[in-house]
Amino acid sequence: MFWNTKTRDHGLPYSPFKACVVPRPIGWISTLSPEGVVNLAPYSYFNGCGENPPMVMFSGGPRAEGPYKDTVLNAEKTGEFVCNICTWDLRDAMNQSSAALDYGDDEMAFAGLETEPSELVKPPRVKASPIHLECLYYQTAVMPSYGPSGEGNRVVFGKVVGIHIRNEVLTDGLVDMAKVKPIARLGYMDYTRVDMVFAMDRPRVKAAE
Repeated sequence: MFWNTKTRDHGLPYSPFKACVVPRPIGWISTLSPEGVVNLAPYSYFNGCGENPPMVMFSGGPRAEGPYKDTVLNAEKTGEFVCNICTWDLRDAMNQSSAALDYGDDEMAFAGLETEPSELVKPPRVKASPIHLECLYYQTAVMPSYGPSGEGNRVVFGKVVGIHIRNEVLTDGLVDMAKVKPIARLGYMDYTRVDMVFAMDRPRVKAAE
């Protein structure tokens, strides 16, 4: 098959795009509204995008009732957010937190999650998550859209200023993904779990004599 993405005519039951770019890590982003209300939401368009300093990004589409997702709005207005790594054990709570609640409702409480304070930013962390990235908002890039508004996803970039790693997921000083068991997004309503890890050294090229 071939799909010219300017059209909606892919001939399949659902768009295959998200099923082609996989697996996608889930950024479980906690923020505070300007009024101090906690917001928590999972974003599968999430990843690291720099190392020195460490940077992350997440992307939120426009809401039906307005141009901003709550997380995007809060990050832009307050300048802070936290990325909580979502694991196999937290999958149900993550799914609960994706519910479309009204702006100002606390998804952390709705999902029955306990919070703990951050060190360098104001938004709280998901206590049960084994890894947290405390972030300062850097900038937003607005993506194009084929829709009538011409404005699509807003890609939020943040600088990681603090990292929490629970000691029990470290093995010989390395983050052990087999212990973390992070989950990732596939296409449609599908997810996957990281529970098998393998290593490959980079090839060594012999220097020219």
